[in-house]
Amino acid sequence: MNIIIVGCGKVGYALAEQLNDEGHEITIIDKNDAVIRTVTSTLDIIGVTGNGSSFRVQLEAGVDKADLLIAVTDKDEVNMLACLIAKKAGNCRTIARVRDPEYYEEINYIRDELGLSLSINPEWAAAYEIAKLIQVPSALELDSFAKGRVNLVKVKVPIDSVLDGIKLRDIPAKVGKDILVCIVERRHEVIIPDGSCVLQAGDAISIIMPLKNASQIYQKIGVSVKPIKNIMIAGGSTIAYYLAKILLNSKVRVKIIEKDSARCKQLSEILPKASIINGDATDKAVLLEEGIKKADAIASLTDLDEENILLSLYADKVSEAKIITKINKIAFEEVIGEMPVGSIICPKNLTAEQIIQYIRAKQNSFGSNVETMYKMVDNKVEALEFKVGAHSKVINIPLENLKLKDNLLLCCIFRNGTIKTPSGKDTIMPGDNVIVVTTHKGLKDIKDILREG
Repeated sequence: MNIIIVGCGKVGYALAEQLNDEGHEITIIDKNDAVIRTVTSTLDIIGVTGNGSSFRVQLEAGVDKADLLIAVTDKDEVNMLACLIAKKAGNCRTIARVRDPEYYEEINYIRDELGLSLSINPEWAAAYEIAKLIQVPSALELDSFAKGRVNLVKVKVPIDSVLDGIKLRDIPAKVGKDILVCIVERRHEVIIPDGSCVLQAGDAISIIMPLKNASQIYQKIGVSVKPIKNIMIAGGSTIAYYLAKILLNSKVRVKIIEKDSARCKQLSEILPKASIINGDATDKAVLLEEGIKKADAIASLTDLDEENILLSLYADKVSEAKIITKINKIAFEEVIGEMPVGSIICPKNLTAEQIIQYIRAKQNSFGSNVETMYKMVDNKVEALEFKVGAHSKVINIPLENLKLKDNLLLCCIFRNGTIKTPSGKDTIMPGDNVIVVTTHKGLKDIKDILREG
């Protein structure tokens, strides 16, 4: 596809990088000429210096030939205007980042009036991801498919767990048939496992399992479960606001520590049921006074990645809380992943996932459609959900006869409300939702799971 990206901040650059890797023709617009020079020297894309909401600048970028324009500047108004102009000038599809809570409450009206194909809100997406993790306290990550009815949950194998030293094919006899291990992370190695794979204590494993059975399964494998009744949030950001709204509705007690007094006053007005503390969340004395040792969960959501990492490291030392760390700029995932900073949330990556999922869905063939997509393990693995069409090449063939690619696991078939862990004798049928995990990137159609030739 021919894609124009307006805005080359953290989100814009991440999008340009990933979409360029997937073979799209990318043009990026930004007011800062130095930024444009940097990105075009790093990536094989076209750069245009100028205002992305200018008709002239968009024409220079080729909006009349574009398939899609994505506006992700740090100003909602610029993004919406850029999309409106692109719709009139090029009649291409448009995606806008809309972050302000006031706009987002009216997003359906805005989307319809501007003709947006998609609106994205990184802060809301991040808050929603954190809220899911609060609901499943023992999960390091939680990715949902089939509209929330199928879940891929990441947990760490504890020392002395029944899973330590066990082959995957022997798990049903020890734990039950309700779980399937789809990904194994061992130090810097990522494994798409088969039945002969032997698990080790310390492995991070991603498993398909029904959430209704989560407590029972956790108990069997030795993962501790502690319901979260209260949370301490460091930083009064927009993410903190969205998260507090979600959790307060779920009867979770929320305490936000924010050093800006004006922001504290604003949060007190819009979140009357939350406890808003005017203080520095990086000050140990403040944290201790506000009860960090008694918190069930601690979310480090300040605007600085470095602060969030240090705060989470301290929280790990003084409490047994579930820890969530927001990181949006630092790119040393291999190092950070080995630190005890709990679950890592990256808004720019969540945004990129949403947009790439939309693009792949629009590129689908007649056989299937990408319904859901997650990039995992520092973008080394993709988990995809395909909606299978009536004319797909993979239907009505026993799975054992399909020539699947290496490093690919077909881990779930969702059919008529039933979750099925597939065996070699099972077949894929029209209308199925099929969930796949793989190290292969860029799958757009269910037939892409097959080896070529």
